[in-house]
Amino acid sequence: MTRPFRFGLQSFNAATPQAWRDQARHAEALGFSTFSVADHVLGPGPALTAMSHPVQDIAAVPAMAVAIEATSTINIGSRVFCTDYRQPVMFAKELATLAFFAEGRLEIGIGAGWLQGEYESMGVQWDPAGVRIDRMEETIGLIRAHFADGELDVHGTHVHASGFEGYPKVPTGLPPIMIGGGAKRVLGIAGREADIVSLNFNNSSGKIGAAGVGSSTADLTAQKIEWIRAGAGDRFDDLELEIAAYFTVVTEERDATLAKMAPMFALEPEEFAKHPHALIGSVDAICDMLVERRETFGISYVTFAARNADAVAPIVERLAGT
Repeated sequence: MTRPFRFGLQSFNAATPQAWRDQARHAEALGFSTFSVADHVLGPGPALTAMSHPVQDIAAVPAMAVAIEATSTINIGSRVFCTDYRQPVMFAKELATLAFFAEGRLEIGIGAGWLQGEYESMGVQWDPAGVRIDRMEETIGLIRAHFADGELDVHGTHVHASGFEGYPKVPTGLPPIMIGGGAKRVLGIAGREADIVSLNFNNSSGKIGAAGVGSSTADLTAQKIEWIRAGAGDRFDDLELEIAAYFTVVTEERDATLAKMAPMFALEPEEFAKHPHALIGSVDAICDMLVERRETFGISYVTFAARNADAVAPIVERLAGT
């Protein structure tokens, strides 16, 4: 099954309240299907510097609410919420409230958390990966129950809710759930539970670096697709596969740009050219790459950073919906 292309735009920052609204409206006007925000908390300082992670200056839930109100057709998403940062029942209610106001335009992105230094700086317990993933699974079950009819009766190892119905009721039902990750177990769960699977680095190191980038080469991405397929079974063809084009440069100087960027991630230029998270080249070349990667991996949903919105607009215009 070949899915039509969809494109997302993700932003971490809002210089002013109006600038945030304008970003969302600009994404909508350019034909992006989704405007999303990540879920990081720390401001500038040594903790963030040690993780090599950029600042996200706005909190995800209120920023999404403002974007919903500022737009009328584009989906608003989270890419992705860290389940450990919120009490599960409160998180489910916040999502239901966002869905209530979005009226069918919400995408729920969920992950198990990976940025160890952020946990430690926030005073959130950093459990082993298996425990964090268990908690994510139970949280997804709670979210499904919260959006369903009847009283909640959830009694997991980490998540508990009983004796009440989930409110508000959402006429459009449970929004699509995106599960993001880069390791075998979480991608298997995504295959089984998600509507959208977000392919990401294996961030087991707990920080951004060459190891994470190297975990998502073309060959290793093919392996990740097989992990998703194993988890999904017969429902694999129903899944939408998403990826972030973290390294996007629209340029006529492709070879020179690859030669400059590849050593930053301990990769050869030829290997970086094929990296599924990299799109380096002219508009025509990038369009060809996206079509080829959809044929190879089944990836039809691509998210760009907000700083690249205008540069990639011709790509979105040409391929969206095809």
